[in-house]
Amino acid sequence: MCEASVYISKDGKEELILEEVDIIRPENGKFYLRSITGEQMQVEGEIKEISLLNHKIVLERKSPR
Repeated sequence: MCEASVYISKDGKEELILEEVDIIRPENGKFYLRSITGEQMQVEGEIKEISLLNHKIVLERKSPR
């Protein structure tokens, strides 16, 4: 399987927000996520790290300007 787990980085820690994600699409400054089970969400942030070998994507909240 090629799905990934998506985490959000908060205060130096990674919090799991969605598992078995098969679609990640940028939309209006956010990321649209959809899992293979049909669960959907939008997350504001930037890509911090993608590990294809570990099926892991880490997003980080944008810092206020």
